[in-house]
Amino acid sequence: MNSEQNPLPTKVVQIEITEENHEQRLDNFLITLLKGVPKTRIYRIVRKGEVRVNKGRVEVNYRLKTGDIVRIPPVRIAERSEEVFVPSNLKEALQHSILYEDDGFLIVNKPAGFAVHGGSGVSSGIIEGLRLLRPEAKFLELVHRLDKDTSGCLVIAKKRSALRAFHAIFRDNQVKKTYVALLSGQWKKKKLVVNAPLLKNIAKGGERMVMVSSAGKEAETVFTRLTAFAESTLVEAAPKTGRTHQIRVHALHLGHPIVGDERYGRDDVNLAFKQKGYKRMFLHAKTLAFSHPLTGVAMKITAPLPQQLELLLAKEAI
Repeated sequence: MNSEQNPLPTKVVQIEITEENHEQRLDNFLITLLKGVPKTRIYRIVRKGEVRVNKGRVEVNYRLKTGDIVRIPPVRIAERSEEVFVPSNLKEALQHSILYEDDGFLIVNKPAGFAVHGGSGVSSGIIEGLRLLRPEAKFLELVHRLDKDTSGCLVIAKKRSALRAFHAIFRDNQVKKTYVALLSGQWKKKKLVVNAPLLKNIAKGGERMVMVSSAGKEAETVFTRLTAFAESTLVEAAPKTGRTHQIRVHALHLGHPIVGDERYGRDDVNLAFKQKGYKRMFLHAKTLAFSHPLTGVAMKITAPLPQQLELLLAKEAI
């Protein structure tokens, strides 16, 4: 089914996934296929089980496989009021955020405070902003995710072949990621490997939470102290696995949650730092090191620390 040539389905249709869409996330597949349908509607029909893969319910982050049969229910187009709106401050930030670009992909220094994509109550995000800025681009897809309040290196594929290649090297842990984080309190260690399995859970308020649990999936993060301040510690965090909220939960597990983390931090600590000028979580995806997925050339991309965080660090040093 080609969304550009065929109207939206008015009855249930079954689509067989080809090699072209192998390893693509279900939500991205549906967003591309069902052009004009609000993302909130797409996420809702998946959550309610109206979209099925091989007759079973799946999550929006399910990665499609060649041969999968996807059930698509009847859907309607977006109302005019539901059209994608990208705020001007996001568009301006994205225009100056490109760290690297070639024919296959680009890497941006994601600004904090913006989701990587719309959905689940968010009208738009980084990927929608890039598509709006580049209407001529035939293909722009997220390779991976960063939390809304995290800044730094984010990879966007410009070709299906690049997307598949990046998925492979991320899956095989061939991408070395390093983050910079400011932990609350004085962390006495110089270096520590945290091996603590993580389990996704749902809090009472419906907010997605992650916790350390023996029933969870293996997760490993290497923390290295960079600078010790009076009330905080600047560290480098290198995740060896890619679990949801991994660095944030492992920092909490150390007893030193990340400054400004509204979900896993301490309210009193966050309030004290907010009074000093901290308006965001201090977590920044600083570097990505990998072999170019199409040429094999060794690459290391570095995202400069946002000026706001640099200024706050200077205050901590006084």
